[in-house]
Amino acid sequence: MTQAARIRRCHAAHLWQDDGWSREGIFGIDGEGLLQAVDDGPAETLGTWVLPGMPNLHSHAFQRAMAGLAERRGRADDSFWTWRETMYAFAAAVGPDELRAIAAQLYVEMLKAGYTQVCEFHYLHHQPDGRPYAPPEAMSLALVEAAREAGIALTLLPVLYMSGGFDGRPLGARQRRFGHEVESYLRLVESLRTREAADLRVGIALHSLRAVPEDALRAVLDGAAARQGPVHIHIAEQLGEVQDCLALRGARPVEWLLDHAPVDARWCLVHATHLSEAETARLARSGAVAGLCPTTEANLGDGLFPLADYLDADGTLGIGSDSHISVSPVEELRWLEYGQRLVSRHRNIAARREGASVGQTLWRAALRGGAQAAGLPVGALRPGRRADLLVLDDGSPVFAAREEPALLDSFIFAGNTPLVRDVMCGGRWVVRDFHHHDEERIAQRYRHAVQRLAPA
Repeated sequence: MTQAARIRRCHAAHLWQDDGWSREGIFGIDGEGLLQAVDDGPAETLGTWVLPGMPNLHSHAFQRAMAGLAERRGRADDSFWTWRETMYAFAAAVGPDELRAIAAQLYVEMLKAGYTQVCEFHYLHHQPDGRPYAPPEAMSLALVEAAREAGIALTLLPVLYMSGGFDGRPLGARQRRFGHEVESYLRLVESLRTREAADLRVGIALHSLRAVPEDALRAVLDGAAARQGPVHIHIAEQLGEVQDCLALRGARPVEWLLDHAPVDARWCLVHATHLSEAETARLARSGAVAGLCPTTEANLGDGLFPLADYLDADGTLGIGSDSHISVSPVEELRWLEYGQRLVSRHRNIAARREGASVGQTLWRAALRGGAQAAGLPVGALRPGRRADLLVLDDGSPVFAAREEPALLDSFIFAGNTPLVRDVMCGGRWVVRDFHHHDEERIAQRYRHAVQRLAPA
């Protein structure tokens, strides 16, 4: 059989491209699950409105199972730092089997919501007492298996985590399972890279400036591991982090990183919430992605990213669901915009010119930045990219009397009715008629895993 004969021809009445909607879109999908250009002719009709699937550039999968468990007021003023103690206690009970069950359930939820790729910022490496599993990459492999089980593309970002603060204090007892020395961390990365495939990319992640001493950061960035694949880092999420960095390194976190590391388009700076005007402009010029997680940032009381200034400086951004108190690209984008409206007391902030659509602006920006952060050929419906796409429910009342200019605005801002009907990943249908092909079995295993994790 020829390559041409193996190509599936597909048709969409409206196909989202980089510059907007294309009518009567015809495209092919080859045997590797990649999009190909084809001539006009008979084709399978996918639906009326077809969009590229959204990359999710920041995930801690195990935290999905603790969503809702940190919403009671403590004796002290609650903050990110008190939430972190709850997270540490929960993480102590999660092993490879539990992680695979939780991650598979999460990834099914992502797919049904419209995410077709996920960047897993993974620091839950060892047993609770800090001893390695056998094999040492057991927890990482649990995530790979979960992603393949669900059918989502994965960028795995094993995390280097070495110290408990900018002052170099050792990791606490509940952080021991996160920790690596540089040499063992690089061995982990290289071992995982032998498993890369069309649906799996392996990058590196530096947990944060407070958790990676300067000499270790330099050692990793100077080595071969950092010269391939994406590089992600948590940064400037909390004001306390900014204050500590100023006190001990004499600079704000993003300022320090830009001065001391080769930050470029391969980098994703996750959160980057607290930026000065100069940092905002420099981050935009660097070409790096600002990895924004609005629902988690709101849940933790982090603060608001300077969106308008960053967009005016042509900065690149993407979205992630992070702690998964919400698993919805629509809600991330909606709250990215709504947060700006609340603080500015104006509307339509992301649309930086008269007549521009907020929904189109945000969806386009998040596709571009998410694909860049993932290091995979995703985020666009054009030849050579993965056939990762969403078919919206053209029968929904939400879309009644909606044409191209208002379609994405209605998708993002017109309520909470599920609107993603079908989802394809790598040329394979994983969701049809709102239903994941294996969701019942995966959900049942998740229930058993969470019951084992519940306190006695």
